[in-house]
Amino acid sequence: MNDPIIFAIPFFVLFMAVEVFTLRHAAHEHAEDPSTPVGYDTKDSATSIAMGFGSLGFKFVLKLGALVVFAAIYELSPLKMPMDTWWPWLLLLFAEDLSFYAYHRGHHRIRMLWATHVVHHSSQHYNLSTAVRQDWSPFTAPVFWVWLAVIGFPPWAILLAQSWNLLYQFLLHTEAVRKLPRPIELVMNTPSHHRVHHGVQDQYLDKNYGGIFIVWDRLFRTFEPEGERVVYGLTTNIDTHNPVRVAYHEWAALIGDVRRASSWRDRAGYLFHGPGWSPEVRAARDEDVAPGTGAAGAVGSTGRGAVVAAPAAAGAAQTVAASVADPAAPSTVGLAR
Repeated sequence: MNDPIIFAIPFFVLFMAVEVFTLRHAAHEHAEDPSTPVGYDTKDSATSIAMGFGSLGFKFVLKLGALVVFAAIYELSPLKMPMDTWWPWLLLLFAEDLSFYAYHRGHHRIRMLWATHVVHHSSQHYNLSTAVRQDWSPFTAPVFWVWLAVIGFPPWAILLAQSWNLLYQFLLHTEAVRKLPRPIELVMNTPSHHRVHHGVQDQYLDKNYGGIFIVWDRLFRTFEPEGERVVYGLTTNIDTHNPVRVAYHEWAALIGDVRRASSWRDRAGYLFHGPGWSPEVRAARDEDVAPGTGAAGAVGSTGRGAVVAAPAAAGAAQTVAASVADPAAPSTVGLAR
């Protein structure tokens, strides 16, 4: 199984080198203007590249499994797309991108899925090396593409479409490109739109999920244009360059929350609600308490705002401070604004 991503690695390296050269005098560390690009950080980029190489092995195994599942469904389906003509390829372009939108949105809105996707958002820099910061637990991804086999797309075409989507998105992770012509910005996902997606400001959280096209975000009302300078990372940054911790820190926090939960309802809540959910959030909603006095969330959750802020329990600020000083200490607050 020849994956185009493997053959694209030399081009990834070349484009990173060009971006480093382009931004060498523009990074925050070398400029007084805070609106200039963040630039590269050696340790951060090394972590991203290590995550990228590690993900290749995990995703190879995943694609083998997905290939078997897609092939079985394709053979059972009465529908078959004629891939020797042009129109199925155009349909596949849009259908696969819609699948990516659903996958991407789900991985921001459900904490069990976010524990996987959080890896990609864990860098506080935004450059082409950030694009290759990929997860090491992509177990649920094929579910969002199964319907393509049902409607008659052959497995090899589905995997090819996934690869071209990822290749396109690689080029979105840059601050070297500001705005593209308006017609392109209207239809296509662009560096400007994707910078918003990586932002931690309230107006940027959980926006712009599209892969190749931005039309899905406009259609489903998850679009946000780039306005103020984007701040990158997580609402609660993990501040580590250890690839293993980057890969599994949220899984560890999630498992800890589930183990400490006092009921099966709460355990399910931690798994299937958004990042930052907690029984306190549910209780506040049930009691219809006015928001605005704090942000209660899950233990150690590095969420991005999928859960509406609710009043925090007494002593939450002190607990957060303690958890920052000692990552092993329990916390009742997950979302940090």
